[in-house]
Amino acid sequence: MSTQSTNQHRQEHHGGAPSTREEIAALRARPEASVLVIGAGINGIATFRDLALQGVDVVLVERGDFVSGASSASSHMIHGGIRYLENGEFRLVKESVEERNSLIRIAPHYVKPLETTVPIFSTFSGILSAPLRFLTHKSGKPTERGAALIKAGLTIYDAFSRDGGSVPRHRFHGRKRSLAELPALNPGVKYTATYYDASMHDPERLALDVLFDGLAAGPHARAANYLEAIGHDAAGVRLRDTTTGEEFSIAADVVVNTSGPWTDLTNAELGHETRYMGGTKGSHIVLDHPELHAATAGREIFFEHEDGRIVLIYPLKGKVMVGTTDLEHDMREPAICTEEEVDYFFDLIAHVFPAIAVDRSQIVYRFSGVRPLPHHDETQPGFVSRDYRIERADATGRPGTTVLSLVGGKWTTFRALAEHLSDEVLALLGAERTVSTKGLAIGGGAGYPANDDARRVWLVSHGDEVGRLRADELLERYGTRAAAFLAEVEGEQDEPLAHHTGYSRREIAWLARGERVVHLQDLVLRRTSIAFTGALTAELLAELGELAGAVLGWSAERRAEEIAATRTLLAERHGVAIGELAGLAPVE
Repeated sequence: MSTQSTNQHRQEHHGGAPSTREEIAALRARPEASVLVIGAGINGIATFRDLALQGVDVVLVERGDFVSGASSASSHMIHGGIRYLENGEFRLVKESVEERNSLIRIAPHYVKPLETTVPIFSTFSGILSAPLRFLTHKSGKPTERGAALIKAGLTIYDAFSRDGGSVPRHRFHGRKRSLAELPALNPGVKYTATYYDASMHDPERLALDVLFDGLAAGPHARAANYLEAIGHDAAGVRLRDTTTGEEFSIAADVVVNTSGPWTDLTNAELGHETRYMGGTKGSHIVLDHPELHAATAGREIFFEHEDGRIVLIYPLKGKVMVGTTDLEHDMREPAICTEEEVDYFFDLIAHVFPAIAVDRSQIVYRFSGVRPLPHHDETQPGFVSRDYRIERADATGRPGTTVLSLVGGKWTTFRALAEHLSDEVLALLGAERTVSTKGLAIGGGAGYPANDDARRVWLVSHGDEVGRLRADELLERYGTRAAAFLAEVEGEQDEPLAHHTGYSRREIAWLARGERVVHLQDLVLRRTSIAFTGALTAELLAELGELAGAVLGWSAERRAEEIAATRTLLAERHGVAIGELAGLAPVE
């Protein structure tokens, strides 16, 4: 369950009387499975893939779109979590670093090394308070970490990274060298520490690759979005198709709740009250700001603000993403980036790059999500464990069914987490693991060219129809899955969109037809980067609606409703104002 509330869910997924989808019809035709996974964020999707690869009869359902909740509101990083060292979470840091290095190899189309620089304004700050935080998990008086503490942490961090040099070791520079490399930095900087984590420039697309890997395992693996769990009785888990209102039940031996921060709410729907979760809200803004982009020199700027929060300034897709906050949140309410948070982001930019002016006119997109953290009582949010655990209970109303609830989890460790969770499921089923996902390429990462020479060979062999520049763009966007699209358009005419030359008409149709698109927002927010980069206009929205509608069989009324609903969602949740259309001719 990765939408943010029932009210938001109804607002976002408004549309006109669609017919039953093929995947829903298939579930109704065979309404049973060994395992039902509820919640298609990255951890639910990865668990679905892992079980599917073992040959398990598994179904994945999601009340919204795939990867539309917490997993779509990430900081676009795959990281070891250097600050978790201060929490004493050495197991998690080691696992995270190992999984980061692995993802660079098995998903190289979406996960790439990211040079990260920490500006440091003192030498010994935090050296006394850090041990106290380590022992008590109380924040005490907020203070920025000094050079000595950061150097010690990075030395330990490097020690966890010794597995063949996936990323370089850290380096430390004094003020003169730091300002020579990053001249726009605050001149009060004393040192910079530079190390490598990894970027994940398209988290939603990476998650979709994981999903399609699972579906490709065979007909025993089934999945449907916009299908919500609303109860649990003797017939199984009751499901509702949110596009038609139709209800039916699926019987399963094991139910896996991977609803992230909504885990307790899902358990309540299943008749089992829990208090596992205590997620915190994290917001981000995306700026169209060439000066700020240039000031980062292609690096993520990552540091601790004076209030103790970890924040980042991150060049991404030609824009600059700034985040994040760590605020308590009521999961019954939607998560929205507030004006107070925007002011906070502007303050931290001024702290790091004081000569660079920013204002709200430069914000092209904003987003907010809730971390799936465990319930933490009085523990400060920054010190709540980012590790995960699995809770087990007997199903209410259906003897013999076990419910497993995932508590915690983060993007970086999704593969290892899914392996752990799947092993628990296999034990309950009396089955054994037959396939390891360790080192197994994900989606378009299979056969992805590992060097410049290999890339040139791929482009030469796939660029005849569309040209090498376009083939390179598609390879970067989809990995080697781009070959399937190129094969589909072979011998056919394709044209760029009239209102966005980065995508083509047939490409949009391919996405709508083959990637389980149900609503226009799925295409705008998750199958493409169009909204995130601030490229969406009223004309482009109408063009996308026409192309998707032609593939999905939308009536003129349905297209108008989808456009209106997407425009409202973008304004209310993402700060993107798209005007009404005036006299726009329909797309042929």
